[in-house]
Amino acid sequence: MDSDNLLGEFLRARRELTTPEQVGLLPAGSRRTPGLRREEVAMLAGVSTDYYIRLEQGRERHPSERVLGALMQVLNLGADAAAHMHKLAHPWPRQFNIADQPNRVKPAVVRLMRSWPCTPAIVTNRWMDVLASNQMADALYDGLEHRDNLLRLIFLNPASRLFYRDWEECARRKVAQLRAVAGADLDDPHLTDLVGELSLKSADFRRMWARHDVSSSNIATKNFRHHDVGDLTLTYEAFNINDSPGQRLIVFQAEPGSPSAHALDLLGSLAALTSP
Repeated sequence: MDSDNLLGEFLRARRELTTPEQVGLLPAGSRRTPGLRREEVAMLAGVSTDYYIRLEQGRERHPSERVLGALMQVLNLGADAAAHMHKLAHPWPRQFNIADQPNRVKPAVVRLMRSWPCTPAIVTNRWMDVLASNQMADALYDGLEHRDNLLRLIFLNPASRLFYRDWEECARRKVAQLRAVAGADLDDPHLTDLVGELSLKSADFRRMWARHDVSSSNIATKNFRHHDVGDLTLTYEAFNINDSPGQRLIVFQAEPGSPSAHALDLLGSLAALTSP
C-alpha cells in the first residue's frame, strides 16, 4: 500500500473501471485497458491533462471542491466513494488510533447477544476481527477455519465458497467495507498486517483491493449454505457500538415464516442440543 499517494491510486483505479460508454464517449481506436484515458477524464472534468496527471501521480495534492465534484461526476462515484475521495484529498489529523483501543466487548452487549436464542449475532472491530459471538452465530459458522476474522474466513478458507452462496458479491462487499473504515489511515499496523497477509495469500483479494471500491452500507442480504440445515437467506444488519469506537454489533435475521426462518429454528434446536 502506497500511503503517500492515496488519492492518486484511487483516481487511477476508478478511471480504469469507467468505460467510455458510461460517460457518453464513442470508443476511438484500440485501448490497452477498457477504462478512460487520462486526457478523457481531464476533458470531462474541465481541467488540463497535465493537472489531472499530476493528481494521479501525487504531485498535486490539494484539488478544489469544484474539481472533486467534477471528478465525482465523471467517475460516476456513489455517495460512499465520493466521501472517501474527499477524505483522501483532505485527511483529518489523527486524534487517536481506534485500532489501539482494547478489543474487549462490554459485558452488557455480550448478555444482550446471548439472550437471543434464535438470532445469530457477533461483534467485530473495524478490521473485522470477531470479538464476541452468541450460540447461534457459533452454530452458523460451525466448522469453518479462520472464523476469528471475516476477511480471512472468506479469502483464506476454500470452504467459504460453498458457505457463501454469492461468494464474489460478499467478498467484494467486505473489501469495500474495509476500504471505507480504513480511509486515509493506511499506516495502521493492524491494517498493514491484514492487507499484507491477504494480498500474499489470495489473488482474489489482490484483485478486489486494487479496484478501490468503497461501501459503508450497514445492511445487506446474505445467502448461506449450512452443512446441517441447508440454504439460508438472512438479512445482515450492523449497528455501531457508540462507546466502543470501531466495534459493530452484527445481527442476522430471516424473513418470518420463510424457509430460512424454519432452517434458522432448526439450527437453534441443534445448537441447544450440543451446548454444554
